Amino acid sequence: MTVQLTRTRAALTVSGLLLAVGAPTAYANLDDSATPSPAAASSAPSRGEPYVETQLFFGTARPDGGPAVTGKQFMAFVDKEVTPDFPDGLTVQSGRGQWRDVNGTIEKERSYELILLYPRTQAQSSDRKIEEIRRAYEKAFGQEAVARVDDEARVDF
Repeated sequence: MTVQLTRTRAALTVSGLLLAVGAPTAYANLDDSATPSPAAASSAPSRGEPYVETQLFFGTARPDGGPAVTGKQFMAFVDKEVTPDFPDGLTVQSGRGQWRDVNGTIEKERSYELILLYPRTQAQSSDRKIEEIRRAYEKAFGQEAVARVDDEARVDF
C-alpha cells in the first residue's frame, strides 16, 4: 500500500510540474495585446469597406411599473423611428439583460438589441439620427436610458 501511495504521489507531482511548465506557454499564446509581425498582418486579406457598427440595447420593463413593452410595440417603434433613417438594413435580436437603475436596483428584463451598420463617411449624420432614436424610445416607453456601443468594422456585402 505504501508503494502504491508513493507512486500516486510521484505521478501527481510529475503531472503538476508538467502543467506548471506548459501553462506559461499556453497563456502566452492567448495574449491579445501581442502585436502581430508585419508579415503576419499583411498576409491577412483586407475585405470590405470601412463602416461603423452601432449596437443599441432597449429594455422593456417600465420604471414606473407599467406593462412591459411588447414585441409588437417594439417592432412598430422600429418601423416608425428606425427604418426611415436606416432603410438599407438593420438587425434586431431578442435577449435578456440587466442593469443597475438610478435607485441602485438591479433590474432584470427582456430586451432587444438593434444593430446598425453604416459607412464611416456617414458617421456624423448617422450619429444625430441614432441619438434621436434613443431619445424617442426613452420618451415613448418611459425608459431611463438606451445603451449604445459603437465600433469600427470592415463590411462587405
